[in-house]
Amino acid sequence: MFKYIFPALLLISCLSAHAQLVSDSLLIESRHRVFVYDKSVKVKPGASLIFILHGSGGEPMGFAPRAAKLQAKAEAENLVLVYPAGYKKYWNECRKASTAIANKENLNEEAFFSAMIDFFSDQYKINKAQVFATGFSGGGHMSYKLALTMPDKIKAISAIVANMPTDENMDCAALNVPLPVMITNGTADETNPYNGGEVKTAGVTLGHVRATDQSFQYWAKLDGYDGMPVKSMMPDGDKNNNITVEKYTYQKKGKPEVTLLKVINGKHEFLTDFDIFEETWAFFKRQMGK
Repeated sequence: MFKYIFPALLLISCLSAHAQLVSDSLLIESRHRVFVYDKSVKVKPGASLIFILHGSGGEPMGFAPRAAKLQAKAEAENLVLVYPAGYKKYWNECRKASTAIANKENLNEEAFFSAMIDFFSDQYKINKAQVFATGFSGGGHMSYKLALTMPDKIKAISAIVANMPTDENMDCAALNVPLPVMITNGTADETNPYNGGEVKTAGVTLGHVRATDQSFQYWAKLDGYDGMPVKSMMPDGDKNNNITVEKYTYQKKGKPEVTLLKVINGKHEFLTDFDIFEETWAFFKRQMGK
């Protein structure tokens, strides 16, 4: 079915003086699927695992520095961070209109992610009940797919600048299992429109997405919530921009948490007011033990 190949193909020092990013591969249905992780991190048995997913057209080595602050805390948090690579820089996520080769050839992403979970279970004795996924843009869409199609293996997700596909643009068979979800979207995002519409990006067609509130409510309703979420404000860590972040949360004992970070004036980019991956890990930690 699959086998491990090319151990330690590439060893790079990056992120910090002690980080050792290693590129490794798995053979999945006759294709070599690549992933990157920091081999220098020492974790105890039962560690949590987070997949950190690059956007459309990206790659792991260029994306990994975005998570440098969380990577630096990996040992203290007993956490393994994994940066998978999309096939030819794209994911086979849930957008039917995608012209990326990964979608056109219908790559088996579930087999790839399942194989990575097994790999890190073998290598690090991770806790398979504490596997999470987060991603930026197309990586956010891939995170949605994992939540929709692999909820038995993914504990929670965090989607960054990504809205759910519209019904006519959805080609994933959703299992409709309640799951904790955090969404972070900017109101001035012209690529992933906050109020829904066509995703505009160079080099690939991706179709239409729902509005952010519709994406948020999709998961809230699936998780058994109704009524209004609790609103609060995130700390304003960058006084030099015109960005504020409103936080909307559905949270009740016995139910998965669903949170929206509404980035007022935010574009299709990373926040400078706080570190989104540290905030994502805080969200994931709240879901552990539930």
